[in-house]
Amino acid sequence: MSKDFLPIKGYDHVEFFVGNAKQAAHFYHKTFGFTPVAKKGLETGSRDRASYVMRQGNVTFVFTSAYGPDSPIARHCALHGDGVKVIALQVADVERALAAAKERGATVIQPATTQEDEHGIVVAGGIRYAGDTIFRFIERENYRGPFGPGFQPIEAHSAPSVGLAAIDHIVTNVHLGEMDYWAKWFEQVLGFENLVHFTDEDISTEYSALMSKVMQNGTGKCKFPINEPAEGKKKSQIEEYLEYYRGPGVQHIAMNTANIYETVDTLRKRDIDFLRVPDSYYDYVQERVGDVGEDWDRLQALGILIDKDEDGYLLQIFTAPMQDRPTLFYEVIQRHGSRGFGIGNFKALFVSIEREQALRGNL
Repeated sequence: MSKDFLPIKGYDHVEFFVGNAKQAAHFYHKTFGFTPVAKKGLETGSRDRASYVMRQGNVTFVFTSAYGPDSPIARHCALHGDGVKVIALQVADVERALAAAKERGATVIQPATTQEDEHGIVVAGGIRYAGDTIFRFIERENYRGPFGPGFQPIEAHSAPSVGLAAIDHIVTNVHLGEMDYWAKWFEQVLGFENLVHFTDEDISTEYSALMSKVMQNGTGKCKFPINEPAEGKKKSQIEEYLEYYRGPGVQHIAMNTANIYETVDTLRKRDIDFLRVPDSYYDYVQERVGDVGEDWDRLQALGILIDKDEDGYLLQIFTAPMQDRPTLFYEVIQRHGSRGFGIGNFKALFVSIEREQALRGNL
């Protein structure tokens, strides 16, 4: 890429619109080990919403719920269920980022807005993304508070961390025929490039398939795979998501860990459910990957997947959906050189996902 016209420093936070922010924050605190950092609500002067800021490593989640039924937050939850509303990216200059994005075709839904308190200033602005999701640009170099103006720090005992360190990538599901549009949008509007393209031949079973393009910013810090369903005999996992989320949106967030064994073992002990591949997977994957120094018995016991490419290998695992609707879930990933996304595991994962769909009566 010759010139990065919209330099992005990295992920700032992800904001979820949920039915009950206090309960969501408690869940992520006790299970995923996120530490409560700050909140806003009635006691801080916020009359329409409550928000809780949770952090682990460099991952910051914000859970927001409405105080009344006429709120756009409440309407969002009624339509989509709990889900990601905002993907916030750190930039050096919000006004410049918005101007660059708008010039290249973005729809600006929030102009650059400055908020200030005793800790400094935060500037934010937003553009429309797929479905009802938005990208928010954040400028916080001159802010030293826990999160932002309007938020008060939370004094809380931190639950033991599970070792999540950073966001690796964020995946969006879109309707059939929309993947190429949004891939081109990332290129034109945000200056991203297409890192890899998976076809329905790469990701398919006897019953269903999907296609995916992975978009990456100039520094490689932010990666956004975009999935669309492909023609199949039965309903694909992407179609199931689109049906229950009522449109495009964030399907899953992948987070890095330095020790996936400890992370997954702790999450399992805290009753987080993971997708399980057939045990036969471990017979053939060991032959395919070869000896990379991992504990095969422990990988199988915990249900962790492994894949290898020319740059190295990775370990990964996927949770079951985090809410009653079969929509948002998480991936835990540990990279050992590999910059890929586990293409060698896609077939086994699809079989596992289809098994879960069948139990829900949605295959």
